[in-house]
Amino acid sequence: MWGLRIQASLLSGLALLLGIGSAYASEIKSLRIWAGPEYTRAVFDVSGPVDYKLFELNKPDRIVLDIRGSDLGPGFSAPAVKGLLKSLRAGKQGKTDSRIVFDLADGVRPKSFLLPPADKFGYRLVLDLYPAAAKQVPVKTVVEAAPGKARNVVVAIDAGHGGDDPGATGASGTHEKEITLAVARQLKKLVDRMPGMSGVLIRDADYFIPLERRYRKAREAKADLFISIHADAFTSSDARGSSVWVLSPRGATSEAARWLADRENRADLVGGISLDDKDDMLAKVLLDLSQGATMGASVAVAEQVHGALRKLGPTHRNYVEKANFVVLRSPDVPSILVETAFISNPTEEARLKNPEHREKLAAAILDGVDEYFRATPPPGTLYAQNADRARENARAKAQRYVVNRGDTLRAIAERHGTTASQLRAANDLADERVRPGEVLQIPPSG
Repeated sequence: MWGLRIQASLLSGLALLLGIGSAYASEIKSLRIWAGPEYTRAVFDVSGPVDYKLFELNKPDRIVLDIRGSDLGPGFSAPAVKGLLKSLRAGKQGKTDSRIVFDLADGVRPKSFLLPPADKFGYRLVLDLYPAAAKQVPVKTVVEAAPGKARNVVVAIDAGHGGDDPGATGASGTHEKEITLAVARQLKKLVDRMPGMSGVLIRDADYFIPLERRYRKAREAKADLFISIHADAFTSSDARGSSVWVLSPRGATSEAARWLADRENRADLVGGISLDDKDDMLAKVLLDLSQGATMGASVAVAEQVHGALRKLGPTHRNYVEKANFVVLRSPDVPSILVETAFISNPTEEARLKNPEHREKLAAAILDGVDEYFRATPPPGTLYAQNADRARENARAKAQRYVVNRGDTLRAIAERHGTTASQLRAANDLADERVRPGEVLQIPPSG
């Protein structure tokens, strides 16, 4: 007995619009499976638009995919199953169709869509399987501080690309997605060792996350900072050096910056998202009034990280760059994008493959982040508590001076290597008048 529920996407209309009739056989070239914490994805490489039917069966739970007028290509093989899948089978259904049966560990909510050619990929048929319970997978976050105690600052670390989106590829075949995940993991390790700081990985394995979902996960983790890690390529293999980027809603700082942002923003098309549920949220978020302060904070932390990276080696530019990166569009979480190096440069690709160099990159990024939080500690954090203690210690170390007859505030200040205005501030004086016998706090010099 077939079918408890038919959830089909019949794309013959699209095929006709493109001038491809269903009478022409489509070839199913290959199948890849990716498993993330929120869903399991199956991606079929097909020779063109396809007409297909998707339905569910139970006892046992399984998903059946019939692709009409298609053949399994000579290179097709069933990959290892993972995530919500227990096993799969592929073969012919009748004389003209192909059938793929996915055996499930539990019930699922399937979603399918066809992707047009993008980057190195041709047409792809995507099947996403979500847990049937439809519960939101909690974002990995940190243990919250007990009431009355200082909390850690939370740094969300985003490894760029992943899954079907490999990112840029180096001369020796290194994929950007592998480098970014390695650097992100190292950075989290160092962040977690830092007193008063905790890290959260947005992507902790090889799977695809849409750009908008990345910064939303940072917000769900209540992050104080979002860092997106990349290692991009350029048209010239001579391009070199790390760089730090912040959002620019008005445009890029250069033609190269515009090219880079456009390339990164195409990640959704390469990695694969359905366009049937998109809204104009990304446009609206740029109008959020809170983003003015967020962008100012983003620039501040970017400058600190850029300065720390310059100590490690030459940077691509001697300033923080700006471009309209989708992944940096959080309205309330300061966000930066770090290009660790150009993977298209053979020398830099070799460095990026070196674990010791990746650790140095992560350490430099952390140094910049630490400097930022020391200068701008979020309220309620250990950084803020430490800053308060430092101020209290400075007050405790201040000298005391008893005013004598004939003393003036300026003369006292000069005698102690400070200024009258600093004396007034340290003692909450309304003006420069002092009285004999009055005790003044002398702030530390320097």
